[in-house]
Amino acid sequence: MKNVGDLMKRLQKMMPANVKPAFTTGEELLAWQKEQGEIRAAALARENRAMKMQRTFNRSGIRPLHQNCSFDNYRVESQGQMNALSQARQYVDEFDGNIASFIFSGKPGTGKNHLAAAICNELLLRGKSVLIITVADIMSAMKDTFSNRETSEEQLLNDLSNVDLLVIDEIGVQTESRYEKVIINQIVDRRSSSKRPTGMLTNHNIDEMTRLLGERVMDRMKLGNSLYVIFDWDSYRSRVTGKEY
Repeated sequence: MKNVGDLMKRLQKMMPANVKPAFTTGEELLAWQKEQGEIRAAALARENRAMKMQRTFNRSGIRPLHQNCSFDNYRVESQGQMNALSQARQYVDEFDGNIASFIFSGKPGTGKNHLAAAICNELLLRGKSVLIITVADIMSAMKDTFSNRETSEEQLLNDLSNVDLLVIDEIGVQTESRYEKVIINQIVDRRSSSKRPTGMLTNHNIDEMTRLLGERVMDRMKLGNSLYVIFDWDSYRSRVTGKEY
């Protein structure tokens, strides 16, 4: 510290009279260095966070339109939307050690995918593994295993069952074949048995969901304090430009 102080004094003597140093003592210099270190550490943390998100998005199934979806940029224009946002935030806050699943039900363009992506994006930042996938993509991947020696149906089921949160999109858009029903049943059954929650996005109501998937699946989707949120407001998809996020 003494050497630093001596150096500061010598530098002050060399400076023009009209130039004032940012710090005049060793203590001030150390405080400045600490402040600069904290600023740099915060910048590195932001960069690492962004890189982590970018790497994870490549395997999370979150599509480009929804990669920047967050709770903060979710558009709230009604009390129902406010309630949906509040429940989604709470779901993330209570995620650790919670078996609760969720179903977002409502007309197209009402923000189901936005809130589901916001949940997944926040969980990604907290170090969780997530996957958003449509029923059609699940079935396509399953059919590919028939001719793929490297990946079996069992391995694919395990992959879908082991992520911390799996969100299945477009429930009810599928052909409603018995095979699809069996696969979804197996996925939900394996996940609930291993205490891993599942999210579902659908245009159908609870009765139609029960008819499509069966009472067994729907009963497992109710474990814990699971959410069933109805998105019953008008679509705002026509107003989405992609620049909002």
